[in-house]
Amino acid sequence: MRLWILFGSAVALAVLAGVLARLHPPDSLLLAAGPAGGAYETVAQDYAGILARDDIQLDILETAGSVENAELVNAGDVDAAFLQGGIRVDPEKAEAVGAVFFEPIIFLVNEGAAIPRNPALWSGLRINSGAPGSGTAAAFRDFERAVGLTEADNAHFSIPYADAAEALLAGELDIAVYVAPIKAPYLKAAYDEPGLRVMALDHVQAISRRLEYATVVTVPAGGMSLDPVLPPRPVELIAIEARLVVRPDLHPALINRLTMVALELHGARGILSDPGAFPNIEGAGMTISNTARQLILDGPSTWHNWLPYWIAAQINRVLLLLLPFFFIVVPLIRLVPLAYAYAMRWRVWQHYPEIREIEQELANYPDKNELREMQSHLSALDERLASLRLPAAYRQGQYDARLHVELVQKRIAEMQQNGQD
Repeated sequence: MRLWILFGSAVALAVLAGVLARLHPPDSLLLAAGPAGGAYETVAQDYAGILARDDIQLDILETAGSVENAELVNAGDVDAAFLQGGIRVDPEKAEAVGAVFFEPIIFLVNEGAAIPRNPALWSGLRINSGAPGSGTAAAFRDFERAVGLTEADNAHFSIPYADAAEALLAGELDIAVYVAPIKAPYLKAAYDEPGLRVMALDHVQAISRRLEYATVVTVPAGGMSLDPVLPPRPVELIAIEARLVVRPDLHPALINRLTMVALELHGARGILSDPGAFPNIEGAGMTISNTARQLILDGPSTWHNWLPYWIAAQINRVLLLLLPFFFIVVPLIRLVPLAYAYAMRWRVWQHYPEIREIEQELANYPDKNELREMQSHLSALDERLASLRLPAAYRQGQYDARLHVELVQKRIAEMQQNGQD
C-alpha cells in the first residue's frame, strides 16, 4: 500500500512541477527601441525600471527607428518593439499590446520663414525628413503622397534630430520634421532655441483623412513649452499613435507585465490625451494580444494582490492546466487503493475455478483413482494458498479459501471411505 501512495504522490508532484515549469516566464526580454537619446529609447528606459521591480531584465536594442524595428520583428530577432503607426509587420509574426501614446508630426521652422501653410505648395525647400530606417522618414513619404507632393519636389536631408534645430538656425534647412511625443528630449532642446516656431498647417483634417493611420490632436497654448510659450496659441497637429508589439509566442506573463507597465506609464492624463486614453486597442491597427486585451479592458484581477505576478498574470491558464489534474489524476489516485485491494483479493480468487471444477467432478461419481488425483490436486492447491504472502487486512479471504479446500477434501475422504465399505 505504501508503494502505491508513494507512486501517487510522485505522479502528483511531477504534474505540479510540469505546470509550474510551463507557467514560469523567462527573466529577460529584448526590446527594439530607437536611436540613442530618442523618444523610444527614453520610454524604453522607463519600461526597464518598472520591469526590474519583478526582477525582469529588459535589454534595449538601439535601432534606426520603426522601420528597422519592423524588420527585426518580422525576422523574430526581438521579443518586443515600439512601432510607429502605419509601419506594417507580418501579422503572423507580431501582435500588439496596444497603442501607447500620440506622436504628432511636428514641423519646426525659423520664426520669420515665409513657407506656405498649405504643404501641397511646398517646392524647392530643404527638409530634414528623417534618417533611413526611421519612422519619421516613412511617415513623411506617406505625408508627401497624401498632399500630392513627390520626393523630387524638395531636397531631403537626414540630419539627426538633436542637430536639426541648429541646422535650422544656421540657415541650412527650411523645415525640420519630427514624428515624436511632444516631450521628446531633442524637442525640448529645440523649444528652448529662440527664433524657432512650430508651423501650423492648413487643412490638417483633410490631410489626416488621406492618411489612414493618422488623427488630429490639439496642442494647447504652452503645451510644448511655457518659457518660451510654445505654441503661442492652440494648434492642430496631425498625429500618429505609437504601438507596443510583441511576438505572438511571447510568454503570457511577460505580455502581462508589459501591459501593466504601459498602463502605469501611459494611462495618466497628458497634454494630448485624457486619463485612460492609453493604452488602447482601437488605434493599434493590428491583431491585439488576448492577454493584453483582457488586462486593458478589465484591469488586473484580485489575484494580483495575493499571488506572484507570473501566476496571477495567467490564472486562467493555471486553471486550464490544473483541470486535467483534478478531474483525471485525482480520481485515478483515489482508485489506487481500490485497485490494490482488488489485486490482493484476486491472488486468492484465481484459485477458486480449480476448486469449483473438482466439486463438479465429484457429482459424476469418480472412481478411487480419480478421487486420489483430486485429493492430491487439492493438497497442492492448499499449499499454494498457504504460501501466499498477503497483508493482514486481506488474509481472511486466504483462510476462507483454505477452509473451502478442506471441506472438499473431507467430502472426498468420505467418498473414499464409502467406496471401501
